[in-house]
Formats: sequence, C-alpha cells, structure tokens
Amino acid sequence: MTPTTAHQADRARLTRAAVVDRALALSDADGLEAVTIRRLATELGVTPMALYWHFRSKEELLAGLAERVWAGIDIDIDPAAPWPAQLRGLLESLIGVLRAHPSASTLLLSGEKMNSEAAFTATEIALEVLRSVGFDPAQAAAIVRNALYTGLMLVMSEPGFEPSMTDEDRAEYQRRNRIRLAMLPPSKYPRIIESAGPLTACEDPDQHYQFGIDLFIAGVQAMAPDATP
Repeated sequence: MTPTTAHQADRARLTRAAVVDRALALSDADGLEAVTIRRLATELGVTPMALYWHFRSKEELLAGLAERVWAGIDIDIDPAAPWPAQLRGLLESLIGVLRAHPSASTLLLSGEKMNSEAAFTATEIALEVLRSVGFDPAQAAAIVRNALYTGLMLVMSEPGFEPSMTDEDRAEYQRRNRIRLAMLPPSKYPRIIESAGPLTACEDPDQHYQFGIDLFIAGVQAMAPDATP
C-alpha cells in the first residue's frame, strides 16, 4: 500500500468524533500538554495527515475538546421548576462534566471559553432563565460568567485534589499539609489549627461541591429583583 493509499484508508475509517474521544481521554490521563497531533496519531494507529483532515492544528483540536465539554452539559431544564432550581441544575451539570474530565477545567481556562454552538446554547439558556425573573442584561451576563468561574474554582480547588497524583501520593500530600497547619503556633492561629483537616482534604467531596453551589445560588437569589430586603 502506498503512503497516499494508506492516508486515504486512515481518513476513511477515522471520524472527527473518534479523534475528539481519544484526545479527551489522553488529556484526562496525561494532561493537555500530552495532546499533540503526532502522539494522537500514534494512539489511533493512523498517520498524522489523517488527523489534519479533521483538525488543521492543535488549537483547532483543543477547540474541539472544549466543544465536547460544553456539549456534555445537560441543558434540558424543567420549565415548570422555580428559576433557582433551573439555574442550580445547569451549574450542577457543568460541575459534573468538569469533575468527569480532569483536563476540562484547564481546557476552558486556556482559550476561548465560549466559542462553539454547544457553548452558545448553554449560555443562551442560562441568560434566559435570569432575564425571565427581572435581571437586566448586564446583571445576567455577570451571573452567568461567575457561574462558570464558580464551577471551575470548585473543581480546581477541591482541597487535597491533584489530578496527576496517585491515590497514595494524594493521601501523603494531604497528610503533610495537615501536619504543617496543625504545627502552627496555637496562640496565633487557633482557628486554622482546629480546621487543619477540612482545609487540606475533603472527607466528602460531594459536600464540598454542594456547599459551593448552595452559596452561589443563595447569593444570586439574594440579588434577584423580587428578593425581600
């Protein structure tokens, strides 16, 4: 088989979705820096030229990964539900997607965060929820922007969580941080010492996320045009 024939065969059996799937799995396992056209071609058992048919550069490939992340958000909100529940559902779904893919948070921070049909749709729905209860366009935009950053912050700042670490390394990392805080001068930092455990690790990660979501939604509700002072 000639190189040209091999390339045509690769292109015929390789779909854009298959490339994105493998690239996302690779980035989750080894980080975004591991995602290169050459390595991805090796992982898929094709020539690099077969990938260039779908993505002309790594930047286009990363945009495809971001689109996949956005498309994973459940935007099927219940129109009969109260608006805080609708907004909560969107934020919970965003966080669920980010937690499922360790590379997703870095991905959405590293480039254009809203540059795909899936991103536009999710943003449009969130803005509509907020506009329907009286927030003006500037307020609604600020809330949606902060909802995204809240999701990213909760995932990237989970106490003691480091995606690149093994469970054993993570436990040791948490233990050392806990000891470091516990050994501070008691007369100067009594509250830090008593909170050394929860400051350095999450015994219940779900509670970490639930508290953050509750805090965000409560703040938005307090600012709503019809909120009671």
